[in-house]
Amino acid sequence: MLDGAAEQLQAPPGDVTDMDQYARIQADLIAKQAELVRRLARLKENLTAGRSADSQEQAQELENAEVVDALGNEARVEITKIARALDQIKNQTYGVCADCGEHIPMARLEATPFADRCIRCATAAESGRRPR
Repeated sequence: MLDGAAEQLQAPPGDVTDMDQYARIQADLIAKQAELVRRLARLKENLTAGRSADSQEQAQELENAEVVDALGNEARVEITKIARALDQIKNQTYGVCADCGEHIPMARLEATPFADRCIRCATAAESGRRPR
């Protein structure tokens, strides 16, 4: 599940400084992915734990299970985004906007390491989905 963990980072778009920063981002993404996989395993354990015989406790456990399931869904979505970013690093397409093809500023990548759009394109895509 740790895609790219053993991959050597090759020269991405940009200069040597970007390559160093991409290597750091890659390491952070791999660590975050591992953390999320562990968290997801713990959440699965909680969901499959035995149930109480008391109906009032069962109701509380069901409510807790719904929360745990929602947290698991969020973790799976983030794991998918991280895997996509690691693939982009591996394929040397990381840091390139999926819409306009321009370089995504390093500040954006550091803030949102799995961003696949520049701010301009992300804002346009987001506003296009919102009713006015």
